[in-house]
Amino acid sequence: MLLLSHSLPELAVINPVVSCIITLFLNQTNANILTSNQLTWQALQPDSTPWQTLFSTVSLKDSDSLAAVQPRLLNALAHLHHQSAGFPLLLLRSQENSDYLAWIAEATRRFQPDAGQLFGGDYHVMGDTVTLLPPSDINRPFTSSGGVFYADWIEAEQLFGCVRQYKDRVMPEPGLLHRANGGTLILSINTLLAQPLLWLRLRRCIELQRFEWYSQDERQPLPVTIPALPLSVRLVLCGDRDALASFQELDAEVHEMALYSEFEENLQIADESDMLNWCQWVLTQAARADLNAPEADFWPPLLTEAVRFSGDQDTLPLCPRWLRRQLHEAALHGDIINGEALTEALEARQWRENYLTERMRDEILLNQIMIETDGEVIGQINGLSVIEFPGHPRAWGEPSRITCVVHPGDGELNDVERKAELGGNIHAKGMMIMQAYLIAELELDQPLPFSASMVFEQSYSEVDGDSASLAELCALISALANQPLSQQIAVTGSVDQFGNVQPVGGLNEKIEGFFHVCQARELTGKQGVILPASNVRHLSLSQEIVDAVKAGEFHLWAIDRIDEALPLLTGVAWQSESGESLLTMIQTRITQFNQQESAPRPWPLRWLNWFNHK
Repeated sequence: MLLLSHSLPELAVINPVVSCIITLFLNQTNANILTSNQLTWQALQPDSTPWQTLFSTVSLKDSDSLAAVQPRLLNALAHLHHQSAGFPLLLLRSQENSDYLAWIAEATRRFQPDAGQLFGGDYHVMGDTVTLLPPSDINRPFTSSGGVFYADWIEAEQLFGCVRQYKDRVMPEPGLLHRANGGTLILSINTLLAQPLLWLRLRRCIELQRFEWYSQDERQPLPVTIPALPLSVRLVLCGDRDALASFQELDAEVHEMALYSEFEENLQIADESDMLNWCQWVLTQAARADLNAPEADFWPPLLTEAVRFSGDQDTLPLCPRWLRRQLHEAALHGDIINGEALTEALEARQWRENYLTERMRDEILLNQIMIETDGEVIGQINGLSVIEFPGHPRAWGEPSRITCVVHPGDGELNDVERKAELGGNIHAKGMMIMQAYLIAELELDQPLPFSASMVFEQSYSEVDGDSASLAELCALISALANQPLSQQIAVTGSVDQFGNVQPVGGLNEKIEGFFHVCQARELTGKQGVILPASNVRHLSLSQEIVDAVKAGEFHLWAIDRIDEALPLLTGVAWQSESGESLLTMIQTRITQFNQQESAPRPWPLRWLNWFNHK
């Protein structure tokens, strides 16, 4: 115990054998940290091995894929069609394009009553007299047997019809509302938000259960009186969350009375039945697009791409439009839809869309944007960013050089981005959180005698988000401890006030962005990325990164706490009961600085104290 209170240089003098043992122990500890957090190549993509048998046998025989993947939608439609009181409206969170509306219409048809009952009536025009007769012939324009109708955009005349006048003859013409009489009408909420008067009239028709005719020109009334048409319509309004919120502001009363449900965008995969339901939903999309069923080897690359789209290895997308795009593009690259065709299609799409990404990477390789991927630097680290350029279809990752310098001061952490009005509120929050963690760990009984300045170098646009707070904290600790950081490792993740590392977004793009820079400069076998352990389930990396990790040319480390990142970057532990640590380095530096400040000045300079007291 006495020996362990000495530093390593002292131990070398007192007992070289003990010094060697402790050095070996510390090296072994660091080696354990390096290996225990390191991810294997199998964790970098979703594992399709458990589903290989299913992929070979899946078919649409005896399946109802719509019911399997959209149970909430079907339940809400059943309630809508069986409710006997209230306003017959279902608000559905859904995309508003024709692909989604077609599937919603197909689900709605399951609850339509059998054809036979007629709704509406038959207008009989004689000169300037219009009479309404009971419905008797389904072929008449204002007679309907129900049915389901939908539109992603509609104007007043298309919805409500109009009254045509030919010389002395008047002829009412039906709109979509008349054709849906007795059935269900599915509309886009944004259609009604853009035309509020359209909604007010539609609401009145549904509430009164009759359609009243009005002139389209307010200055000129209808030339004849047209009797109101009996109306019975159920309404489904589709839109995203913002549109639903705007509709609530437009008509809070109806919003409160309406049913609510969602067209589910993804499916959680918990067991084989869930995977079967997803595969059958994909096969349904292929059948709807008149494409052949995919081969068994088509599913693994589709699974990888699906996880990139959903952002989670246990979550797969249900978006009909996205799934049909993968199927169509694979069909363009081969006579049959298989894994090779899909891989070629995805590579071709990436190449078409990657011009801007490659030009930005060239700026780094030509040292116009300075990013180091070798060596060690004090107070400098490679953070990872995701860039989303307006109008560009694909986000991409890019390393960012974050630097920190310290100097004597009052403990203030200067966020240059914030002071230059280039830092967002969430970024500022992350800076304050990491500052609070460091102050708590140092356990100071007085203010930190150093001030620090933190900046994203060569960043000329707004920086927001807290995904760089882990990297920033590492840079700050490096600057305070005067200990260099490896430039071969990039860092992403946010931290809380207890030093826990939290998940971030855009992980695949960030890792690939740093990998491609390292690859262009030649992989050293020591490069890699530190990421939050809670983000591992979001990994779906490109095959070239998987191959590089498998060959030991690139590495990924998943960590839970800041303590695990620092040994990887500096080779020194954050805290250690035996031997040197970054925390003791910082505390020693603070003590030395305070001692220098409190030491008496040479007698020729003591007269300066007089000015201080003044």
